[in-house]
Amino acid sequence: MGTLQTAERSSHLDPSENVIYQRHLIAYKEAAKIINGSVLEIGSGEGYGIDELSRYSDKYIAVDKFKSKYLSKKHENVVFIQQEVPPLENVDDNSFDFVITFQVIEHIKNDLLFLQEIYRVLKPGGKLIMTTPNKLMSLSKSPWHIREYTPVQMQKIVETSFSQIELNGIFGNELVMDYYKKNKESVNKITRWDIFKLQYWAPRWLLQIPYDILNRINRYNLKNDNNELVEKINYTDFYISSSSESCLDHYVIATK
Repeated sequence: MGTLQTAERSSHLDPSENVIYQRHLIAYKEAAKIINGSVLEIGSGEGYGIDELSRYSDKYIAVDKFKSKYLSKKHENVVFIQQEVPPLENVDDNSFDFVITFQVIEHIKNDLLFLQEIYRVLKPGGKLIMTTPNKLMSLSKSPWHIREYTPVQMQKIVETSFSQIELNGIFGNELVMDYYKKNKESVNKITRWDIFKLQYWAPRWLLQIPYDILNRINRYNLKNDNNELVEKINYTDFYISSSSESCLDHYVIATK
C-alpha cells in the first residue's frame, strides 16, 4: 500500500505546513545531540528524520506502516522496514542504543505493549526519545489519534516500562505562540459548528476525512492570511524545557 497522505504526515514540501514541520524538526535536532551507535526509528513518516539522524549512527533502522516516496536512499547505513507496530517483529532483544519515536504513540492502540517492546529492544543503558502532543494544548480532538496525554498521564504511561525518565516539553517563542493563537481562533470558528460535539463521540473513521479536509483548508488559510509569519518560523523558534501544562508536545527521554 502506498503512503496515506493525511494532515498527520507533515513535510517541508507544503509551505502551509511549515510551522508544524519546524515543530517536529526541533525534536530531531535535539536528538541529534545525543544519539550514536545503533538507532531504531519507529514511525519514520516522510523520512526527513533519517537525513537528520542517520549520519550520527552506525546502523539506522527505520520502521513505518507506510513507505514514503520521499524516504532518503543516499545513506548506506539505513534499512527501512515496512510493518505495523506493536509488536516489533524480527527485532532482537537488547539490540539498539537508541529508539526514536516522534508523534507516534498517540496512534497506537496498545500503548503499554508499544513501550514494553521499545524497552525490550533497547540495550541496557539505551535510551528512548519520544514526542507526542500535549492534550492540554490541542486545539481540537483529532480522529487520527486514539488518545493524547496530559503531562501527568505521560509520566505514568512511561513509568509502566521505564524507571529512569526525563519528562520535558517542546515550547515555542513569541512568534510560535502568535501563530498558535491565530490557529486557535481559526479552529474555534470551525468547531463552533459542531453543535452536537461529534468530535468527542462519533466513530473516528467517520470523522477522519472531514477532519483532514478542514485541517488542510485551515492551514492554507492561515498561510494566506499570515504569510510572513508562517514563512518566518524556524525550528530555532522552538525549544526544549521542563515539562509543564503549556508545552506543545511532550519530549521524553527514558533510559533502560
